[in-house]
Amino acid sequence: MRTVIDLIEKLKKDKISETIKDRMKEFYSFRKKSLEDIFRELVFCILTAGTSAELGIKTINHLGDTIFEGTQEDIQKKLKEVYRFHTLRAGYIYLAREAFSEIDFSSKTLREDLVKKIKGLGMKESSHFLRNVGLDDFAIIDFHIVDFLVKHKLIQPLRSKSLTPKKYLEIESILREISKRSKLSLGELDLYLWYFETGKVLK
Repeated sequence: MRTVIDLIEKLKKDKISETIKDRMKEFYSFRKKSLEDIFRELVFCILTAGTSAELGIKTINHLGDTIFEGTQEDIQKKLKEVYRFHTLRAGYIYLAREAFSEIDFSSKTLREDLVKKIKGLGMKESSHFLRNVGLDDFAIIDFHIVDFLVKHKLIQPLRSKSLTPKKYLEIESILREISKRSKLSLGELDLYLWYFETGKVLK
């Protein structure tokens, strides 16, 4: 783990750290935004599952206000123009409108509530959404993060790309220790590790 901490400390002195700080400020700004903006971010995270942040950004912009006003068929039609998994995700987005109104953002089991109530969100996607709306104490564990941890011998190679909730929490505990030693939130740490693996700072 010492090697990883050293890598992060070195990167914290690089100019990319300013980009990461700015991105975190964007996420924290969601604490003052409307429920519509927060729901839009939820839909973005539904769209990125199994795809990419770039496609999610393109698609959420293409959908516009259809996510609030359209029928499931309207959403699917718009999705089909730019997005491969249009049938399944249209259903998820449509159902999410009602389920979202039932989410208590002060709940101590907020992430688990999202996984249970919002179809299309697993542990990773729920963590992604929460980080993007300014709640930075959740790890976003995708294959880039897993590869990084395997490479640095902090976890063993996984037999499956899909993580059980138990395994997700085990890996999150390792990331939590790294974040503690690095004096970073889990949300910030994710951006640093993503940059290590991809050379990008996205959302």
